[in-house]
Amino acid sequence: MTIRRSIRTPIQHRVVEANGLVFVGGCIADDTTQGMGPQTQNILTKIEAYLGEVGLDRKAIVASSIFVTDLSAKAEMDAVWTGFFGDALPTRATVGVADLGGGAMIEIVVTAVRG
Repeated sequence: MTIRRSIRTPIQHRVVEANGLVFVGGCIADDTTQGMGPQTQNILTKIEAYLGEVGLDRKAIVASSIFVTDLSAKAEMDAVWTGFFGDALPTRATVGVADLGGGAMIEIVVTAVRG
């Protein structure tokens, strides 16, 4: 089995690929003072850039886990999400959590596939 790791941070590699599956670690927004919609857009843009560094784009995303601190703002997140993915929506689980730290309202983890 070949494992490729890309975009190292102090605590993880942002992207890890194994057997054609591409995992993108949890991402939060750069500006956590904004609301749920802008944070969601920023995160999705970052994820697509990370995938771009390994030759993929948003259409390769097949699964996602989303952690949110305010489920009452989920509709705002959903609007950005569906606008970003269009008809190529990945599977998704959205989980309410107490705190993500630093004002983050949302954290997204995705799995993409090569091929």
